[in-house]
Amino acid sequence: MDAPSRQRPGGAAEGSSTMNGRVEAPFGRRLCEVTRNVESGGYRIFSVVDSAGPEPAAGQFYMLAAGTRWGSSEERPYLARAFSVADAERQRSGVRLDFLVQAVGPGTERLAGLEAGESIWITGPLGQPFSPPGELQHLRRPQTSPPNIRPQTSPPNIAGAILVGGGIGVAPLAIWRRRLLDRGIPARVLLGFRDREHTGGLALFDCSEIRLASEDGHRGHHGYVTDLLTVLLEGDDAGSAAVYACGPPAMLEAVRLLCARRGVACELAMEAPMACGFGACFGCAVPLADGGYMRLCVDGPVVRGEQIATALVRGSGH
Repeated sequence: MDAPSRQRPGGAAEGSSTMNGRVEAPFGRRLCEVTRNVESGGYRIFSVVDSAGPEPAAGQFYMLAAGTRWGSSEERPYLARAFSVADAERQRSGVRLDFLVQAVGPGTERLAGLEAGESIWITGPLGQPFSPPGELQHLRRPQTSPPNIRPQTSPPNIAGAILVGGGIGVAPLAIWRRRLLDRGIPARVLLGFRDREHTGGLALFDCSEIRLASEDGHRGHHGYVTDLLTVLLEGDDAGSAAVYACGPPAMLEAVRLLCARRGVACELAMEAPMACGFGACFGCAVPLADGGYMRLCVDGPVVRGEQIATALVRGSGH
């Protein structure tokens, strides 16, 4: 018998036939094998094979912990780390999962140093994924059709998707771009980086139509990625586009405000400290626009821009 449908914040239900519905995680954590770890512009991309788990939806995340040299009585780290999945592909041996990591502390340093053949504990996929452009437009606008009639996932008046990534936040946008293109939905990609030493993750985007910005001017536009977004949102079809963003909190807040002023639907993949990943610790609570809080691990990490009071969440970012 089918599991009962549970309501996603904003209206979309789990188990519904959307192109990117939430995928439920199996119970407990699973020990997987690392198959590769390569350098990528100051970051690392490592892959694992999950032989027992499902293929995740774009925007979902995993809790990761190395199988060895992790959580002993004499050394940090102790808790698993939350990482958005950058790509996923079903293979004969299971689902290959790619993750983008920057070594900034004991946990990420250990994950960045994983070698092929080592083991890693994973829990997931967790959290709410990205919404298709047509659904996101529908959620933002007042309901005009009967409640039992679901909107099309990509109605004719949708101009497509604009993906805005900053730094390590480019990861979930890579898998989302592939899922959109698989459905024939056009996606424009805007990526921004701080400097030459932090320009990782470009290998995740197997296309040439990417507009780049760098704060030090070494590549692309000399400035912020939000400068590129401002130009795009000045176009005649901007109001029918959907913006998806992931990156530093200041960038996400700038995207949120830009989209609000232009009347453009947007979703933000946010980051906050997570000790558990399933809503028990409340370490990832962020303020809602209408008062109260949401837990990013279960109600996010992908949230609509108008849902939250601010993207400037304490403890997020590096």
